[in-house]
Amino acid sequence: MKYLSIAVSLLLLSAASMPLVAMAQQAPAHDGPPPRAQEGGPPGWGHGPAPGGPGAQGLPPFLRGIALSEAQQDKVFAATYAQAPLLREQQKIAYKADEQLHALAASSAYDDAKASALANTAAQAMAQIRWLQARLEQQLLAVLTPEQRKQAEQERDSHPGPRRPQ
Repeated sequence: MKYLSIAVSLLLLSAASMPLVAMAQQAPAHDGPPPRAQEGGPPGWGHGPAPGGPGAQGLPPFLRGIALSEAQQDKVFAATYAQAPLLREQQKIAYKADEQLHALAASSAYDDAKASALANTAAQAMAQIRWLQARLEQQLLAVLTPEQRKQAEQERDSHPGPRRPQ
């Protein structure tokens, strides 16, 4: 159960950290985004004590307070673990393109076509990341029973507005 929480937390932290890395005014890493762009978890994801017992740590908000069976926890872990390499690869692509675009914008050899290509590469990678996140969310919802899905829907309805703070 603890490993599930850790794995989900790490996956979600890495997936949500890309926009923060792009906006951070830190020295860029050479091999991709830093593993932790901020202290704590990404906005909107549970870290620390949460309703639903110890397995609720690190779960997306719509799973908070929902008691998952061991089999469901295994399926959640398997889905997140399988998707982690795909997310990481897209994060590296987005980060490197953004880093190169930033360097190009600051250089005296600015090229509009190259800047556009780099911006498109970064945008495509971010779109791929968002798609992977949506697919994972759907896979996690498929693990739930009808009653648990109702609970998840109620959790979503109780928090209207954008999922991530601006």
